[in-house]
Amino acid sequence: MSEHTATPAQVRVEGLSRHFGTGESRVEVLHEVTFTVAAGTRCIIVGASGSGKSTLLNAIGGLDSPDAGTIRVAGQIITSMSPRELTRYRRRHVGFVFQFYNLVPDLTVRENIQVTAQLVRRPLDIDDLLVHLGMAEHQHKFPAQLSGGQQQRCAIARALVKGSDVLLCDEPTGALDRHTSQQMLQVLDDVHRRYGTTLIMVTHNEAITAMADQVIELRDGRIVRDEANAHPRAARDLDW
Repeated sequence: MSEHTATPAQVRVEGLSRHFGTGESRVEVLHEVTFTVAAGTRCIIVGASGSGKSTLLNAIGGLDSPDAGTIRVAGQIITSMSPRELTRYRRRHVGFVFQFYNLVPDLTVRENIQVTAQLVRRPLDIDDLLVHLGMAEHQHKFPAQLSGGQQQRCAIARALVKGSDVLLCDEPTGALDRHTSQQMLQVLDDVHRRYGTTLIMVTHNEAITAMADQVIELRDGRIVRDEANAHPRAARDLDW
């Protein structure tokens, strides 16, 4: 069994701004956003649709370039990286979990994870991940043969197998029913404790903030709340 764990990374965002469109159609999505997520913590970002949550997450993940400001992950300034350096950053340091699982349909569960494992020199043990996420008995199935919750577990394993320093989750329970959502949050909670990754999750569900170490609220692209949670609750105990 692999003992390889992530090296949790601090994430520091300073003065981040982003707009889309020009002229009368110009929309300011993020306005001088500044915050720090301590290494190894669970940060949940909440806000209404259009508040800038996903744009912020994509910027941290190196998928989108801000107009101004800096993002430091584990001391590296990713906002000044070249496209090649950003590709290396995403491969080595960041795992993504999306609302819609983005699995390769003609690959099995195990093969979906293996594709990502091949991107790094020291991936986590796939068998260990499959067992821990309750997917060992489903490893030879294709995505179409899985429930939504099982597909999301596969997506989490695929994101983790690189030994990611930061796990970015964009509405990971958005396509799941209430019961399965609660199970999935418990999986993410367990993953955080077991693998030591820094977890940043975007959601519109305020109830989920109870499991966070830090809660950030965005409204119209600005931070209106950034607070620590002294007594985070286990996912299974959330009030839905």
